[in-house]
Amino acid sequence: MQAQLETLSALERRLSIAVPREEISKQVDARLKRVAKTAKIDGFRPGKAPLKVVFQTYGFRIQEEVLGETVERSFGEAVVAQNLQVAGYPRFEPKETAEGGDFEFAATFEVYPEVQLGDLTGVELQKPTLTVGDAEVDQTVNILRSQRTRYERVERAAADGDRVIIDFKGSIDGEVFAGGSSENYAFLIGKGQMLPDFEAGVVGMEEGETKDVTVNFPAEYHGKDVAGKTAVFAITVKNVAAAILPEVDAEFAKSLGIADGDVAKMRAEVKANLEREVRFRLKSRVKESALTAVIDATPIELPKSLVSMEIGRLVEGAQGDLKARGIDPATVPFNPALFEAQAKRRVHLGLTLSELVKAEKLEATPEQVKAIVEDLAQNYEDPAEVVAWYYASPERLAAPTNMALEDNVVEFVLSKAKVTEQAVAFDELMGQQ
Repeated sequence: MQAQLETLSALERRLSIAVPREEISKQVDARLKRVAKTAKIDGFRPGKAPLKVVFQTYGFRIQEEVLGETVERSFGEAVVAQNLQVAGYPRFEPKETAEGGDFEFAATFEVYPEVQLGDLTGVELQKPTLTVGDAEVDQTVNILRSQRTRYERVERAAADGDRVIIDFKGSIDGEVFAGGSSENYAFLIGKGQMLPDFEAGVVGMEEGETKDVTVNFPAEYHGKDVAGKTAVFAITVKNVAAAILPEVDAEFAKSLGIADGDVAKMRAEVKANLEREVRFRLKSRVKESALTAVIDATPIELPKSLVSMEIGRLVEGAQGDLKARGIDPATVPFNPALFEAQAKRRVHLGLTLSELVKAEKLEATPEQVKAIVEDLAQNYEDPAEVVAWYYASPERLAAPTNMALEDNVVEFVLSKAKVTEQAVAFDELMGQQ
């Protein structure tokens, strides 16, 4: 076998490989003889057909198999001989040769970039902080109360926060338009479920009342047929119901899983769960900042093949999420370009972290993995059962192992960086603004 390497760009390479025709012919002949021993061909007993007849029947398939295996084997041998680290999948192209000449092909591929880790000394990072106190517990309890809201019919005008049930029919220039009518439609006033003009028109209406409400559709409205136009809706209010929140009492505590209804126990459990969630979110923010610092400090050229493969994984993941929600992915167009930035970040991070972990010996320890598994298990009713599930199969430990590895990277970055603590608002951290 002969192999010649060409450098096409910073990461792209081409290997031109020639394999002696005699070597391929020997493999084809040997395999043909093995097949001939058991070949079933019409007019001959099994294994008794002449080799020429066997070749006419199976020769093309055997040649294709041998050539395919030769390409893979000789490419692998050439890669090892040239000490190349192939990124992604190569593109194989056969070359035209004289009859009886050597079998020649070219393999075009990318190699992994050389990663030169940047200096993290003095990088400025902010570490968000938040202490969970009574105010945060009260706010969370109120959210839990609102999730258990019930509505009672009232004999008064509709106001902000009420649930109303209405019939409506919309028209533009006197013509009823598609999608602008409904009966027994329920919505909450003040929650942004309807356009502002529509909600403002319903406020002050009483059960049984009908009136026309003028609504201006925004120019960027998702319904292109009505975007930027003015419609008149004939609205009839059929029911007005006020929101009734449960009292913070024993029954409420029981609804949250406190068997004896002790409100103090309920608040303690809410606080513990809240502290765990806050700790997770603070940690996630610090990790994001630290990993971004690693990327920014280590610019590298990314193999297009790896980015393309990562985009494919992200698209598959998004399609899987839709399937899990009962939505046919075929009905939702996916533009791979939308995933490109995320894919590039993942590839960049993977290449950089791999080098950093190796250079600084930041591999995860069994103790770290166990601590993460036990912490994850606390979110379930039977933590011991969850821990046992993780350790029942080595593959299940991959995720917590990666989490431990990332924790080590973050700690390393923080040890090098200039870190300043910054208090963060509860609403902002929890995404309630």
